[in-house]
Amino acid sequence: MFAVVKTGGKQYRVAKDDVIRVEKLDADEGATVILDDVLMVADDSGAKTGADVGGAAVEAEVVEQTRNKKIIIYKKKRRQNYRRKKGHRQQVTVLKVVEIALDGSKLKAKAPAKPKAEKVAPAADEPKKAEAKKAAPKKASAKKTSAKKAESKKAGAKKTAAKKAAAKKSDAE
Repeated sequence: MFAVVKTGGKQYRVAKDDVIRVEKLDADEGATVILDDVLMVADDSGAKTGADVGGAAVEAEVVEQTRNKKIIIYKKKRRQNYRRKKGHRQQVTVLKVVEIALDGSKLKAKAPAKPKAEKVAPAADEPKKAEAKKAAPKKASAKKTSAKKAESKKAGAKKTAAKKAAAKKSDAE
């Protein structure tokens, strides 16, 4: 029996006891992961796809969290003295397929529940920060500042007009 599952934007053909490397999943080593996005299941009776697959799921155990081989990205433009070399190692999760179930609800019931994140009590100095923010002076609103800018522009225009008029008078004398 084998199945085709989708995880991390890729599709994998898996059978019982297969070891696969998938895009990084949020799970610790030794934890059980249930892949419920099954596209196809095939067994002795034939292959099932689409709606026939229904609630099928694949149970896998996290073997390790690791990184793939380094890939080298090299760019070059001839006669331009342009060369760029960059390396990248993708993080992956190594999974070992434990079971393929046509009825995934059995696997989900068997899987351990995820521990809920505990709420952290605020630190002692956080209320002080909130009070300090309230006590800070408020800035003038945008309408007031734009009105002030417009008035200063008008005043500046009047001053330059007065300077020009004074310059004409002095030239005329």
